[in-house]
Amino acid sequence: MTCLAESAVPAGVRFLVLGDSAVSVEFGQEINIEINRKVMALQGCVERAAAEGELEGIVETVPTYCALMILYNPLVLGYDELVEKLSAVIGSMKLADAGERQVVEIPVVYGGEYGPDLDEVATQHGMTAEEVIRLHAAPEYPVYMLGFVAGFPYLGGMDERLATPRKKSPRLKIAAGSVGIAGGQTGIYSVESPGGWQIIGRTPLKLYDAASENPVLLSAGSYVKFKPISEAEYKAIANDSE
Repeated sequence: MTCLAESAVPAGVRFLVLGDSAVSVEFGQEINIEINRKVMALQGCVERAAAEGELEGIVETVPTYCALMILYNPLVLGYDELVEKLSAVIGSMKLADAGERQVVEIPVVYGGEYGPDLDEVATQHGMTAEEVIRLHAAPEYPVYMLGFVAGFPYLGGMDERLATPRKKSPRLKIAAGSVGIAGGQTGIYSVESPGGWQIIGRTPLKLYDAASENPVLLSAGSYVKFKPISEAEYKAIANDSE
């Protein structure tokens, strides 16, 4: 059973044209878990409708913080028809259509060579390193979207007491698996790359592996729970992964 039904589009929803084969369905313009749940609910409905043959011509769906980009085949599905069908979906969908809550545990060794900015973050907030670790590892973080490199998760829900500005001078090389803070967000570097986030730890898990059948570990709509581990545990997990 899909979410297709006859219903008007709720107020506040916008359709934005992206060329001749894509549309963005926008539910707001702020980072908000309720808005993101609507994005994920729409993605679930659209993908089920496409799989069941009720919405032909859908090529791909890409969720972001506040909107769902839908790529479609204009030779199969015209823009006006697509908007009409999406309007019906939005009018009848429920947040439960976003699917079951999936939590992925991410082991992290905090501080030292793995988290060179942990002490600096603690000092900025008048905390001990242990307090920063406790606060950072406490929530279940929603994965809002993946960017700026393959598999990099943008996470919501970080404790406001940990909000820390980016580094004034970005590093040229940050190791894959590094866990960082930038402003009010936390994230995990999926591959080695430059960056200005405050690095407080590192996970031995591979968030992106091009050689794997499923190269990306996390997905938008899932949740992350950080688990503090020792350096010895880090090395053991890293060896097992290899």
